[in-house]
Amino acid sequence: MALKPTIYKLKITIADTDRNNYDTLNLTIAQHPSETLERMMVRVLAFCINAQEYLVFTKGLCAVEEPDIWARSLDDQISLWIDVGEPTVDRIRKATRLSPKVKVYSFNSKSDTWWSQGGVKFKELPVSVFQFQWRSIQALAALVKRTMDLSITITGDTAYVATDSVECEVPWRTLQVP
Repeated sequence: MALKPTIYKLKITIADTDRNNYDTLNLTIAQHPSETLERMMVRVLAFCINAQEYLVFTKGLCAVEEPDIWARSLDDQISLWIDVGEPTVDRIRKATRLSPKVKVYSFNSKSDTWWSQGGVKFKELPVSVFQFQWRSIQALAALVKRTMDLSITITGDTAYVATDSVECEVPWRTLQVP
């Protein structure tokens, strides 16, 4: 018998001072049985950083041909492709053929090794690559509850995440911007 995903309900108040984007999102997130809380929360954070009309979570780990998050235009063309983790260069090369804008958010303890081994090849591609600090992502994952109210303030290369009782700061580093 297959394991079922765990469902999380999030109410997120976003204040993105750099993009002048202030919004409230009600998200339902499915955590794949093989997905860690850290990866799920990086998906949520990447969603908030890129919040825009038509942005949606895809089937994620269940659909290997899709990114974790994408935006599609009204004529069903992919306008933004977002991958979380350490994707292969071939996967991102394919993504750049399917979407005019591609972003990668790397986050785990092997992120530095992934970038040192593949960074040169990524530089040939029109892709933005960002790296979250692993300890900050672990602190963010520690906040997770099945139903959550979050306040996320984004300024510069940092997201300040607060619940009703706890706060954490999640900075990221830009590895590449085309």
